[in-house]
Amino acid sequence: MKDVILWGCGLLADLAYLYLTEDSEYTVRGFVVDDEYNEISELHSLPVVSRSEVTKVFPPEKYLAFVPMSQKENGNLRKSKYYDLKAEGYAFISYVSSKAQVFSHTTIGENCFILENNIIQHYASVGDNVIMWSGNHLGHHSSLGSHSFIASQVVISGRVTVGEKCYMGVNSCIGDDLTIADNNVIGAGALVMRSTKLGQVFVENPTKIFPMNSDQIVLK
Repeated sequence: MKDVILWGCGLLADLAYLYLTEDSEYTVRGFVVDDEYNEISELHSLPVVSRSEVTKVFPPEKYLAFVPMSQKENGNLRKSKYYDLKAEGYAFISYVSSKAQVFSHTTIGENCFILENNIIQHYASVGDNVIMWSGNHLGHHSSLGSHSFIASQVVISGRVTVGEKCYMGVNSCIGDDLTIADNNVIGAGALVMRSTKLGQVFVENPTKIFPMNSDQIVLK
C-alpha cells in the first residue's frame, strides 16, 4: 500500500503533506482530526475527516497512517494519537528525506519524520514515533528512544543511549558514552557531558545584552 492519511491539519501536517508529495513514494489521500477540531472539510483539495469516521472513510486495510505532531504535552499528545490509530489496525509509514545520510546497519522505527541533512551513522537506531528536524547528527552505536523530538543542529555523539520522550533543542550537544534518561529536556545550546536522571531539564545560560546600541559599534 502507498496511500496514506495524516493526523492533523496544522503546520506539521501541512509540512508532512509537502514532504511526502515532493519526496516520497507515498500519496496522501486525506487528513484526520479529533471531532471537536474538525472545522474545515478540505486541505490541499483532500478530505479532512473526523476521528469517529476515519475507519469508514479510510479503512486500515487499504490505507497507511502517519502522525506528524510536535512535542506538545511532552510528547504525550503525539504518542496518544499514534497509539489511537494503531489500536484501530493502521500500519504506519516513516519518512526519511532523500537528502538525509543514513549509513549501513542502522534501524529506524515506524511513524518517524526525519528531515533533510540529518546524519545517522553506522549501527545507530531510531525508535518509533520520533521526529528529527533538519541537520542533526546521531553518532555511531547510539540509540534514540521512541516518542522523542530532536530540533535542528543537535549533536548526539557516539555510543549514547537516549530514553523515550526526550526533547533536544537547537544546537544542543550530548557527549560520548552517555545515557540520557526518559523524559529529559535538553534546552537550546545546552552541553551535556554526564549521564542524566529521569525527567531532568538542562538549560544553557542566556546570552547577555551588551550595554551599547548597535550604532555605537563599528564593525571592522
